[in-house]
Amino acid sequence: MGAKLGLDGKLYRNTGTFVSPTWDEVKNVRDLTLNLEAGEASMTTRANAGWEAVLASLKKASIEFQMVWDSADTDVTAFRDAFLNRSTIECAVMDGDIAVAGNQGLRATMAVLKFARSEALEEGMLIDITIKPAYAANAPSWHTAP
Repeated sequence: MGAKLGLDGKLYRNTGTFVSPTWDEVKNVRDLTLNLEAGEASMTTRANAGWEAVLASLKKASIEFQMVWDSADTDVTAFRDAFLNRSTIECAVMDGDIAVAGNQGLRATMAVLKFARSEALEEGMLIDITIKPAYAANAPSWHTAP
């Protein structure tokens, strides 16, 4: 069966190198959204009979997720420090375990662009995080576990 539940998805952070990754599963994740979209290049001509025509141009990606605020959690600390220091984290957002053949998702070196802590009166403290591909030696890629 090819259908998967959202709770089976996994976010990983690489604590090794790009060539020899050590994937740490980030377990303190609530809802996560992988946004993939493409820009548009207008190709409209008079021959389109009044219809706009486009070609897909640059691909864009962002990952938005929530974590429970836990200052002892090494993953929370890693994302916080990457935000504060303007450094990067290599991540993979997968549809299952990264070590299981056939599971797939986006692998990229990411910049942490949002690290917002909410303190609702009757809720636990949560962090809203947004990460996007960063300027890096290795381009983002679609990773399929071998």
